[in-house]
This record gives sequence, C-alpha cells and structure tokens, in this order.
Amino acid sequence: MVTKIQKWGNSQGLRIARQVLEDAHISVGDEVDVTIRKGMLIIAPIKCIRGLRSLEELVSRIPKSYKPKETDWGKPVGKEVW
Repeated sequence: MVTKIQKWGNSQGLRIARQVLEDAHISVGDEVDVTIRKGMLIIAPIKCIRGLRSLEELVSRIPKSYKPKETDWGKPVGKEVW
C-alpha cells in the first residue's frame, strides 16, 4: 500500500487503509509500538509485542473435538457456596 505523510495541526499523520489494519489485527483506538529498524518505520500492535492474543484468536484454536470435563475440587473449605 502506498500512502502519504500528511500534516494534521501541529503533528504529522499517516492514513492506513481499513483492510491493512484488519490484516494486522489492529483496530481504531488500539495502542501500537512505533520503532525504526534499519531506516524503516515499524508499526506493531502492542498486544503482539507482549505476546498476548485476543479472546477470539484463542477460542478459534480450540479443537472442535474438545469437550471440557468437570473437575472435582473437593469439599468447600471456606465460605464457598456450591
């Protein structure tokens, strides 16, 4: 994608096409990390930098054959209500 740096008030901005943001899993309002590597501007979503995944991505990785099992945690030991 070719785009142009533009002046917005006292700042400069970069318009990024919606499809590019979707492909990068970035939404309007998300925090991003901006760095320079070998003279190139790198924009990366913070959630990927920290190794976090979205709930949707995590759930999509659960095999269709997965069936959760009930775990017996024993008898209540405090003020739990079962």
